[in-house]
Amino acid sequence: MDEERETLQRIVSTLVNKNDEIHNFIDMLNHTISNVQVNSSNAISELDEEFDGLYSVLHEMKGSMANTIQQEEARKIQALQDQLSQCSHALESSEELLEIAVQSLDIKNPAKLLEVENIEQMGVRQMLAARQIKDSVTVASAFRLSLKPKVSDSMAHLMVDFTLEKRMLQAVKFLPVPKAPEIDVAACMVADNCVTVSWRMPEEDPRIDHFVLEYRKTNFDGLPRLKGEQHWEVINYIKATQYTLSGLKFDTKYMNLRVQACNKAVAGEYSDPITLETKAFLFSLDSTSSHLNLKVEDTFVEWDPTGGKGQEKIKGKENKNSGQNPLLKSNRRSNAASPKRATNSPRASARGSRDRFAGESYTVLGDTAVESGQHYWEVRAQKDCKSYSVGVTYRNPGKFDQLGKTNSSWCLHINNWLQTTFSAKHNNKAKTLDIPVPDRIGVYCDFDGGQLSFYNANSKALLHTFRTKFTQPLLPGFMIWCGGLTVSTGLQVPSAVKTFQKSENGLSGSTSSLNNVA
Repeated sequence: MDEERETLQRIVSTLVNKNDEIHNFIDMLNHTISNVQVNSSNAISELDEEFDGLYSVLHEMKGSMANTIQQEEARKIQALQDQLSQCSHALESSEELLEIAVQSLDIKNPAKLLEVENIEQMGVRQMLAARQIKDSVTVASAFRLSLKPKVSDSMAHLMVDFTLEKRMLQAVKFLPVPKAPEIDVAACMVADNCVTVSWRMPEEDPRIDHFVLEYRKTNFDGLPRLKGEQHWEVINYIKATQYTLSGLKFDTKYMNLRVQACNKAVAGEYSDPITLETKAFLFSLDSTSSHLNLKVEDTFVEWDPTGGKGQEKIKGKENKNSGQNPLLKSNRRSNAASPKRATNSPRASARGSRDRFAGESYTVLGDTAVESGQHYWEVRAQKDCKSYSVGVTYRNPGKFDQLGKTNSSWCLHINNWLQTTFSAKHNNKAKTLDIPVPDRIGVYCDFDGGQLSFYNANSKALLHTFRTKFTQPLLPGFMIWCGGLTVSTGLQVPSAVKTFQKSENGLSGSTSSLNNVA
C-alpha cells in the first residue's frame, strides 16, 4: 500500500507540474498572440508612415518640376514677345519708307510736268529723293531683323521618364532579416586589457546598416549560462566588422561576446557566442591587518594620523563590554554579508591570521597571494604624499617590519620630505635611483622566473629589477605616510613589458648587492 501510495503521489506531483507547465504555456501563447496583434498594428503604422513620406517626396518633386516648366514657359514667351515687338516696330518703319518711295515715283498729275523747267531738273530731284530713301532703307530695322524665332516651342527637354523608378517601386519588398554574423575567433585578440573582436557575414548583404556587439564578464568557460550571469553590455551602431573594447578591468576569468547585424528595419539573429579568456591578477587591499593609522577601502589606502587613537578607544570600549575585538567582529560580519568574498580560497588563504601592523610600519598588504606565473599591477600616489613604498613581501611579515628592511621583502621607496629621494630597497639595503619619480608605477612579478621589475606605468620604461628565487608565496605590499595610494588591479601584463622582458631574457640585473639569491 505504501508503494502504491508513493506511486500515486509521484503521479499526482507529475500531473500538477505538467498542468502548471501547460497553464504557463497557454499564458505565453496568449501573450504572444497579443504581441503579434500589437506588432502587426505597429508594422502597418510604420508602413503608412513610409508611404506617406514617399508620397510627400513625390509631391514635392512634382511641384518643383512643374515650377521649372512654368519658368521655362515664361522665359520662352518673354523672348518671343520681345522678338514680336521688334518685328512690329520694323514693319511700321518699312511701311513708312514704302509709302515715301511710292509717292516719289507715282506722279499722277501730268500738268505738273509742265511746271518743271525741264526734264533734267526733274531727274535731279528724283535722283536726290531716291538717294534719301536708299539711305533710310539701309538703316531701317526691317532689313537688320532676323526672321527666325529665338526660341523653339519644344518642351521635350523637360519631360521625365519614370520607367526605371516604376520598376524600382514595383520591386519594393519587405527587408529580409539579416543573417547571423560569424565571429572569427582566430582574429580575436586579448591584450593590454583590450579585447578586439572580428567577424564576417556568411554572404554579402548590401542592405546591412550597422552591427551591434554585446559582451559580458563571466567566470565560466564555454557557452554562456542563463542564470547567475551579469547582464550584457551593448555597443551599438558599429559600421565596421571589427571593434576593440579598451580600458577594461579584467575582474573575471572570461568574457562572452556576440554580434548581430541590423538593416534599416530589423536586427538579425545573434552570432554564436564565443568565450575569450581575460584572466588577470586581481586583488584588494586587506584592511583586517593593516596599520590602524591607515584608512583602507578596496583599492585605496590613505594615511590617517588620528586613526590609531580613535580606533584604539573604540577597541578598548568594546573589549570592556564584550571582550571581543570590534574590528575582527566587524570583519566577520562583513564576511558573512559577502559570502562570495569569504569563500574565495586564494584570498582567504592569503590573509591568514596576522596581527595588525604597528609602530612605524604603516603597511597594508594585498589579499591575494602570488604563487606562480607572471602578474602586473599599478600604483598611483597622491601629489601631497610625503613617503611611500611599493613592493612585495612573503606572507607572514612581523607587525613591526617595514618593506625593504627585511630579507623577505622588496620595494621601491619614494621620500618627498624636504627633497625627493627615489631608491630600491631589500634586506635593509638601499640603492638610489637617479631617475624621475613617475606618476604611476607598474609592478611586474615573474614568480617562477624569480624576477620583480618596476616600470614607469605611462612610458613602460624600466625603473629597477630585482632578481632572486622566491621560496614562498608573495603578497603585494604598500607603506604610506601622509597621503594616499590608489592601486589598479585586474590588469594584464602589458605587451610593452612582455617585449622588454623577452629582450632582457638571460641578462642579469644591475642590483646584485640588493638581490637575495636563495
